[in-house]
This record gives sequence, structure tokens and C-alpha cells, in this order.
Amino acid sequence: MSHRDRKVHNSSRSHAQDLSAAVDWLFDGIDLQSITLRGDCRWSARGLIAAALLWAWAEEPSLLLRFSTALRIVAQWRPQSVPASSSYQAFVKLLVRWTAPLMGALKVALRQRMQTALRARFRRFGDAIFGGDGSRLGLPRTASNEGRFSPKKSRRKRRKQAGRTRSRKHRSRSLTARVKHAKGKKADSPPLWITTLWHAGTGLPWDWRCGPSDSSERHHLREMVAALPPEALVACDANFIGYEFWTAMLDGSREFVIRVGSNVRLLKKLGFVRESGSTVSVWPCRAAAQNQPPLVLRLVVVQGARHPWYWLTSVRDPARLNDRQIAEIYTLRWGIELYYRHFKRTFDRHKLRSHKADHVECEAHWSMLGLWALLLHAEHHLARRHIPPDRLSVARVLRAYRTAMRYHNSVPEPGESLGELLDAALIDQYTRRNKTRRDYPRKKYDPPPGPPVITTATPNQVAHAKQLRT
Repeated sequence: MSHRDRKVHNSSRSHAQDLSAAVDWLFDGIDLQSITLRGDCRWSARGLIAAALLWAWAEEPSLLLRFSTALRIVAQWRPQSVPASSSYQAFVKLLVRWTAPLMGALKVALRQRMQTALRARFRRFGDAIFGGDGSRLGLPRTASNEGRFSPKKSRRKRRKQAGRTRSRKHRSRSLTARVKHAKGKKADSPPLWITTLWHAGTGLPWDWRCGPSDSSERHHLREMVAALPPEALVACDANFIGYEFWTAMLDGSREFVIRVGSNVRLLKKLGFVRESGSTVSVWPCRAAAQNQPPLVLRLVVVQGARHPWYWLTSVRDPARLNDRQIAEIYTLRWGIELYYRHFKRTFDRHKLRSHKADHVECEAHWSMLGLWALLLHAEHHLARRHIPPDRLSVARVLRAYRTAMRYHNSVPEPGESLGELLDAALIDQYTRRNKTRRDYPRKKYDPPPGPPVITTATPNQVAHAKQLRT
């Protein structure tokens, strides 16, 4: 007998009630008093957020079908918060208008939940450790998406060639040239760039920024520094380098661990502070010409299996974080790559479906919020059994929520409720073989970055630093 044919008993909770309880738990502590929709609008702020989250969780192949499922479920919970019927165009138009304030309120609530419900996992080595990295999401090739998300060079080129007629030489190109041109044009399809600030202790996002495909990761991360909690430490790869970026991190009272290579120049024996063997200074010529002080950091070198690793950290006291702990913190940062794989493949967001640029950003934001909320509730459920977050199976968690949405009108049989499905949402514990030696066709064999360039400060630099210190 199918789920829909079962008789609903008052003594049992339906799938819809389980979903409603999960969303209510996520809403606990959310402040929506400053958000007031239009007076004649039949949507409420809570109803709009609930519908947007379920819209992101739904499994249907199209955005329209996902919205129909979400509206039907939310209307069953809170008929006074959503209209009985609404078009997808009206929903998206309203969501685009109110995504920024609703997303801000929901982010604050989810961060508070992370710090209270997952308090035991929030800090490592005395700090809240975060990883920062960016990735690209594919988009449909439409004029609206190309106009906003293509690189600036491509956008200028398209404007210049608009209205230009095809020349005889272009029309008579060979088949090989036309094929190469078509492949290049397809390769230039506009992707969306997203930079994420990811919490290492829980494996959940903390903040993110979206932009064109040529956006600056460092600029995005600088915008997110203010949202970090006190005593936060950010671990990033070698793309997040530079005097201005590191100065912004220190001005925000945030510590960092950054991998560096031969593209970083460091100074020894500058005399700006009392130095130890691992003390180095970052002082570009432009900063020195503007009388800006040097950055005094600590260089950590750890010998890896194949080559040495070099990190710069603002934690200059080895008694607080020794070299081994710095290496472990950077190892934790690699979890953000796994999170991107879950988001793009398991959650099926490697290519977004919206054809308008405004709708693309809206879909990206609510997809990030949806996966964040879904995993946060699942981790809280498993934390009561003292199960670590690295045992959580994202695919099974997603399957549990989508099962509850698919059969929301029915009462689950024993073992099929949302809580029981989450209890079983764990990865297998069998011993996996080492796959590092497999000859994958797309495996990268890039040479490791060389050591940073370290020079001894000149007498003029020492005198200038002494002048700035006094």
C-alpha cells in the first residue's frame, strides 16, 4: 500500500508535522519585526522563508514544480501565512525583492543556532576556525546572465560587436575554424562565482558572496570579516595573499593562517619588533612609501610527504599554536572542498536553472541557505547521540527530507519518520582503500609552489621602520 493510501491517525505525527517542527526549530530566535511586507500581500515573512527553504529542498527537476510542492506543504502548515494559490512568477518577484533582509535575519538565527546547539564543536584549539575559498556555478546561456556574470573583458567585447554585420571573410571560414569558434564560445558561458566562509568545526557555511565569474575572492572575504565571531581564525590557500588583505584581517581583530609560495616576499631582521627565528615581516614598497607600518608575522615550515609546506600566520606565539597545530588547522580547511562537492553534486547545484540574472542570485542564495539549514538541523539531531559531523551522510540527509516532502500528507510507518531517517543518515564505516595512486584522466600534476622569497632588510628599511615605530 502506498503512502498516500494510508489512513492518517491522530495519534501519529505526519510527515508534514515533522517538517513543520524542523522549520520551527530553525526559526527559533529569528527576528522579523523590522520586515513588513506590503499591506495587501497575502504572504507573511515567515511563510515566504519557509516556502523558499522547501523550494530549495525539493527534488523536482524544474523550479516551477519545486515551488508548487513547497507552496502546497507550507499552505498545509500555515494557511494564514501564504496564499492558497500563487504563480511562480509572483513568488520569485517577491523573493527577489525581499531576499536581502530575509537572508540577513535567517543568517543571524542560524549562526546563533550553531553556537548554542553545536557548542561543543564550535571551537578548536581555543578558536573558531574558518576556511575561505571560492568556486564557480554554471548558468544558462542567456543575454541577462551574460550581461551580469561574464568577465568584464567579454562584456566589453560583446558591446563593441553588437550590430556589426558578418563579413565575407567570417562567412567563408573553414569548418575547423567554425568548430573552434563554437567550442570557445561554449567555454565562455557565464558562470557565477561564489566565495564561501566555512566553519571547520561543524562543516557548515557561515557567510558567502556572489558575483561575476571574474570576481575577487579576497575582496569577497574582506567583506565577510565583520560577520566573524570573536576569536576567529581564518585558514586560506595561496590565493588569499597581499598586504592589504592581511591588514584588513588584523584590523578586524581576526587571526589567519595562509599558505604562501614563491610569489610572496618577506623581510628578516627589520627590527620593527623583537624577532625570533620564525619572525618575518611583510612590507611592500608601496606601503613603505605611504608610511604604513610593516606586518610582523610568523613563518611556519612543515616537511610534507613530498615537499615542504609554508604558512604565514598572525599567531606569533608558538606556545599558543605550535607548528603541528598550524598544519592541522590548514588540513581542516580542506573540508570546504568537500562541502562544495556536496553543494554542487549531491545537492545538484553545479548548474543553476534561472534564466534572469536577478533570479540567478536569488536561487544561489536560497540554495546555500537551504543546504545550511538542512544540515544544521540534521547535525543537531545527531549531536544528541554524540555522533561527530564527519559521519553525516549528506545524500541520506537530503533523501530523508525529500521523502518527508514527497509523502507529506501521510503518516510514516515505523522506521520511516524524519527523525528515524536522520538517525540512519550516516556514512558507512568500512575501511576504504587508498586512491591516491589511481591514474585519473583529469588528475592534476602541478608542481608544488616554491618557498617564499626571504631577504634581509637593508639599512634604509631598518631606519625607516625604526622611525615609524617611534
